[in-house]
Amino acid sequence: MALYCPDMEPIALDAMGGDRMPEAAVDGALVAAAEGVSVVLVGDEEPLRAALDERGASLPIRHADDVIAMHEHAADVRRRRTSSVMLAMRMVKDGEASAAVSMGHSGATMAAALFVLGRLRGVERPGILANIPVKDGFVALIDVGANAECRPSHLQQFALMGSIFVRTMWGVASPSVGLMSIGEEPEKGNELVLRAHALLEETRGVRFYGNVEGRDLFRGLTDVVVTDGFTGNVILKLAEGEARELFSWVRDALRADLRSRIGGLLVRPSLRAVAARLDPAEYGAQPLLGVDGHAFIGHGSADARAVTNALRTARRAVEGGLLEHLRSGIAGLGEVELST
Repeated sequence: MALYCPDMEPIALDAMGGDRMPEAAVDGALVAAAEGVSVVLVGDEEPLRAALDERGASLPIRHADDVIAMHEHAADVRRRRTSSVMLAMRMVKDGEASAAVSMGHSGATMAAALFVLGRLRGVERPGILANIPVKDGFVALIDVGANAECRPSHLQQFALMGSIFVRTMWGVASPSVGLMSIGEEPEKGNELVLRAHALLEETRGVRFYGNVEGRDLFRGLTDVVVTDGFTGNVILKLAEGEARELFSWVRDALRADLRSRIGGLLVRPSLRAVAARLDPAEYGAQPLLGVDGHAFIGHGSADARAVTNALRTARRAVEGGLLEHLRSGIAGLGEVELST
């Protein structure tokens, strides 16, 4: 059963990086391919071919004889140019793939994207954007780990790129942008926040709401929230961890006695729907905005559903012209002195 769609530009999937690879990559890619997403598996051909044969299916494979393991240093990626993540990025650079998706080592994926694709002109630091679920949809939080330390101009560029992402991917015509701080008043925050606040107030292409606090993030006060990568990563990991623990507490409560178990049967469908929205696998992977190509970073523990959704997300980004919108939007900020 061949599912490859040769009339569509392929997405290069790093099929080796991650805890559940290559099986999750193969299963997820097959579902996406059945929906019309063109996929090339990048990795060790022998286990990938065996997994496909076992499922009676066929997908194109680009052989890579190396893989950056989860415990290895991200800096290793520069000298390991035959690794699966480096090869996936090279395929994007050379025009052989429209996007690269990796569910492996996040740091190595970011390093490979920067090394191979480079930055968009006018972008000082790329940022990772995460979808934070709220009552009526999502909030785009950027940066969630690419840059532990930032300058005000970095946050300005994150705000613009986040706005472009939300317009392109979510169809929000005029997204609002909040700046993460310790108080909603303009005079609250550290030096970075104070200077970024003044800058964002005057940035064209950004509808600046003002400061937002941590408790406001899940209220969906704005469509985009910008922060440095250190703070953003703490927020993201805290949100994911709290969601898991909260549902664990709910499960325990619903199993406490007979009455609770009966009630649990009645509310189970609703709770499953809520749990699905809170699951990172629902959107699959996070875009690295600011590199000169479509690059997506997923969880190392990603399963087949996460892989499928990551490929769907990458396809929507390519079809929506996300990269072209980012290029033109950043150009509107004017020339920026790129940091080394």
